[in-house]
Amino acid sequence: MSSHDIEPDGELTADQIKLVEQLTDADIQAIDNALLANACDKWRKVARVVGTTMMELPNRVEGIPDVYYSQRVQNLVKDGLLESQGNLSYMRYSEVRRLDGNET
Repeated sequence: MSSHDIEPDGELTADQIKLVEQLTDADIQAIDNALLANACDKWRKVARVVGTTMMELPNRVEGIPDVYYSQRVQNLVKDGLLESQGNLSYMRYSEVRRLDGNET
């Protein structure tokens, strides 16, 4: 494992922030809905939920990085729509699931 692997997810760059600021409420809602759809009742790595969402989102705004999607996951946890384990600042080392899930 390299030292890069254990560093927290990066921050958005100035150019990425400009792109994110152009997202409409409908764009953000579509991202959130897709993230929720890719979470399930069993624990899943945040990186998997984010990556799958980015690949499957039909009208994805190009240039929006995985870090933004990870931040949206954190908001969904904060809003009580997902539950998490691990430190969400490390998407490769944290997991989420829908609240209706039970561990098996």
